[in-house]
Amino acid sequence: MDITIRTATVDDIAAVAVLFDHYRQFYQQAANLSLAHRFIQDRLQQQQSVILVAETSAKTLVGFCQLYPTFCSVAAQPIYVLYDLFVSVAARRSGVGQRLLQAAEAQAKQDGKVRLDLSTAKDNHTAQRLYERYGWQCDEIFLTYSRHI
Repeated sequence: MDITIRTATVDDIAAVAVLFDHYRQFYQQAANLSLAHRFIQDRLQQQQSVILVAETSAKTLVGFCQLYPTFCSVAAQPIYVLYDLFVSVAARRSGVGQRLLQAAEAQAKQDGKVRLDLSTAKDNHTAQRLYERYGWQCDEIFLTYSRHI
């Protein structure tokens, strides 16, 4: 599959929103394309995240990852949180996920980030194998907690 990885622009909002909606459904959220569209539009227009997209030679988007800039207080350095990574069903097992991870790392280096963090579902073994194959390490020291507001 001939794939180009590039940074999404506002012209990509509708196509990325479809992928983002599928991503949310993967994590057991109800389909809601208007919510997905609004969310992606806000992130891009307000420059709150970097979205990398995988595009075929036919100009179809088949995957994306979203990077949120933040900081690591302990390291006193800027980092990215790779919060979203999704590849359409038709493009899976073609190297798109790997290419997006490599592009995220290159983007982090370019933007002066010292680390990429991500989390995934405990039962998402396919993603875990991909991450570990490319040098990501599972955190064995810290636990993650959340509190819904």
